[in-house]
Amino acid sequence: MMKTTAIAMRPLRSLSMAMLLTGMVFIATSPLQSAVAQVRALPDFTDLVDQVGPSVVNIRTLEKAMARSAQSAPGEEEMLEFFKRFGLPIPNIPKQSPRQGRPQQDEDQPRGVGSGFVLTADGFIMTNAHVVDGADEVLVTLTDKREFKAKIIGADKRSDVAVVKIEASGLPAVKIGDINRLKVGEWVMAIGSPFGLENSVTAGIVSAKQRDTGEYLPFIQTDVAINPGNSGGPLINMRGEVVGINSQIYSRSGGYMGISFSIPIDEAVRVSDQLRSTGRVSRGRIGVQIDQVSKEVAESIGLGKPVGALVRGVEAGSPAEKAGVEAGDIIVKFDGKTIDKSSDLPRMVGGVKPGTKSTITVFRRGTSRDLSVMIAEVDADKPAIKATNREEKPKASSAGQLFGLAVSELSDAQKKELKIKGGVKVEAAVEAAARAGLREGDVILSLANTEVLSVKEFEAILSRQDKSKALNVLFRRGEWTQYAIIRVSR
Repeated sequence: MMKTTAIAMRPLRSLSMAMLLTGMVFIATSPLQSAVAQVRALPDFTDLVDQVGPSVVNIRTLEKAMARSAQSAPGEEEMLEFFKRFGLPIPNIPKQSPRQGRPQQDEDQPRGVGSGFVLTADGFIMTNAHVVDGADEVLVTLTDKREFKAKIIGADKRSDVAVVKIEASGLPAVKIGDINRLKVGEWVMAIGSPFGLENSVTAGIVSAKQRDTGEYLPFIQTDVAINPGNSGGPLINMRGEVVGINSQIYSRSGGYMGISFSIPIDEAVRVSDQLRSTGRVSRGRIGVQIDQVSKEVAESIGLGKPVGALVRGVEAGSPAEKAGVEAGDIIVKFDGKTIDKSSDLPRMVGGVKPGTKSTITVFRRGTSRDLSVMIAEVDADKPAIKATNREEKPKASSAGQLFGLAVSELSDAQKKELKIKGGVKVEAAVEAAARAGLREGDVILSLANTEVLSVKEFEAILSRQDKSKALNVLFRRGEWTQYAIIRVSR
């Protein structure tokens, strides 16, 4: 005790030595040592640039001048594309008339600049679909300054992936990384042609994975500086492997703001394989309109957690209808895989080859059941569900006034037209019902997880309902089905 007190009163230099002698270990470092340690901790990208740089290409696109509307001025098309792609207000640019005394000719004019990377040694190159969209001619420039005319093998706008081919061999192909090994916070690097500046290198970290910004793709979010012209270039991990294709930015100014999005390479490779084999991408569909499941709805119907995809509508004649899927069902699993959020479902189904038989698990009125469904082609026609026939108007019932609802029977013709076997029509929605979002013309399909087939059943269900508890209502509006939560007491 006295020894410790004596040590504490000594100068700081002596204190460190004394603590070491008494077993109290402190690591003392000089400012120079700290700086060296920090430098050593930072990544060095020079080897990655040497390794992957030769695989990255510059892509320029040309189009016929006469193909432009109203004879756009040189450079105008690129500027308009810049404004449209990155969310800027499009300026009012005066149209230019053709010059007098000169014949109008089809001339190749610059259209845009993007990036890409070598997928195979024999000349297949991957880029973004929006980079080559609408181009009459695609020019690919390698890092050794060789330039080739490229053929567009295929482009898929839904995933924003395209494959072009140049006649060359022995090209340095990239290594494809494992997206499952990619972690948030990991260092990544991008190489591309921002604003036409070829072979520019930027770096940052992975900000998030599975970011929902597209119908079929969960994007990789990074803080790597990505700008117009970077599109189609590779996102590279510290092992020199491509883990994504730089595709989008979030920006209010049109330039880099610290949020960039890349297409996961595993999804891109699946798309590119189909483009190379058939020139198009085939995706599966089951024919449902879906929505998110809210926490209130999940708790009210007994689902517990807000998971799965709420079926708001089922297309007539679709695989889902044939499988027995009903509006109001919650699809919680597809082929045994849990659907955490509604956007998971189209990705899972889209990745299945049309003609395949799959299993979906639905949660319906408090219980789960498995249904077998035959996957169809995503490009199949989507017939609209017709609106309710308003010619017949049965007398409205006053039942449910406490909940703010007055309903009436549906005619057989109305049920047939809506393709439902029961339900009641809302003639008036006031107070609690109106606050819940219900309105005249809606068709109530179930109350409190119980199917409603008639006004009599509607009244019976409401008479048993605890007025102090929330009431879940499954209803149809036009071609959409959704839930509402009615609370009598506020």
